[in-house]
Amino acid sequence: MGIASEIPPQLVEEIRSKALNAARPRGLTPEQQGALSEKIQALLEKNNAVLITHYYVDEQLQILTDATGGYVGDSLGMADYGNRHPATTLVVVGVRFMGESAKILNPEKRVIMPDLAAECSLDLSCPIGTFSAFCDEHPDRTVVVYANTSAEVKARSDWVVTSSNAVDIVAHLRSKGEKVIFAPDRHLGNYVQNQTGADILNWQGFCVVHDEFKAKELQRLMQENPDAEVIAHPESPAEVLDMAHAIGSTTQLINAAKASKAKTLIVATDFGLFHKMHEAAPDKQLMAVPTGGDSASCVSCAHCPWMAMNSLENLAAVLENGAGHEIEIDESVRKKALIPIERMLEFSRSRGNV
Repeated sequence: MGIASEIPPQLVEEIRSKALNAARPRGLTPEQQGALSEKIQALLEKNNAVLITHYYVDEQLQILTDATGGYVGDSLGMADYGNRHPATTLVVVGVRFMGESAKILNPEKRVIMPDLAAECSLDLSCPIGTFSAFCDEHPDRTVVVYANTSAEVKARSDWVVTSSNAVDIVAHLRSKGEKVIFAPDRHLGNYVQNQTGADILNWQGFCVVHDEFKAKELQRLMQENPDAEVIAHPESPAEVLDMAHAIGSTTQLINAAKASKAKTLIVATDFGLFHKMHEAAPDKQLMAVPTGGDSASCVSCAHCPWMAMNSLENLAAVLENGAGHEIEIDESVRKKALIPIERMLEFSRSRGNV
């Protein structure tokens, strides 16, 4: 497998600084939470709106989404759900690339987000100018990008993938004799290459959550809990994946937790997923893979700082007045980005995955 140039240290520091300084919502009393939830339900009806929410946000937002008939899931499910739902306003509760994906698929709908400053380190680590130039240097390769990228990067790609279908799609491309550029996550790219044997040039982006999981501390935790099983998202480092009993996307990890006979699970992904894991497997004790210790310093502490920017308060505010919170994409970019996304959805639907 080939490797793209390392991301400039200045960009890495800029991303980590943004993560550390991301805005944090204020704490709410149960009474405040209840009042805001009632208000949001009324505003959803008034705006003919539906909530489309990622597993990693605060559990109160996940609970509200379920209660109002919205969708809680991974990025593949979110994209598909928004495309099929009849609501005229899609409220994407997650990070910016998810809102962009919804708008790419639904140009006729209003797409709003509680906070447009909710970014993604993978998106930030794959700037369109640098990435496009890299692709131009390798015109013989099929460009495959993770959903965690900007609309502009998607528009430069041939395929968009998520963690739930990346292996299957790249295996399909390999069967056709195609060589691949994979971006932006270096760990997911490495995992996909190992699973498929494809000829991949791997971009060196990273997720501030998964990149921090440390094998040394995980090994200690496993020694302290010898009957526990490890389940891991493939954005995690290879040394962590090597110790995992199951590897998969967020939805696949929920299914793995439900199927596991172990009573204790050590989970290598954002702990926002624990809410749905507890619903699916209430008998399991869940523990996060350590991000601190002798060999680590915590930037995210197993929770995406940008996902954490979503709150009941800013969700209510955006439904009252969405000015400045609506996703807008240049139409020429949107049309180009739509092609690889639809290609992915068609591939996944043909295999019954969405």
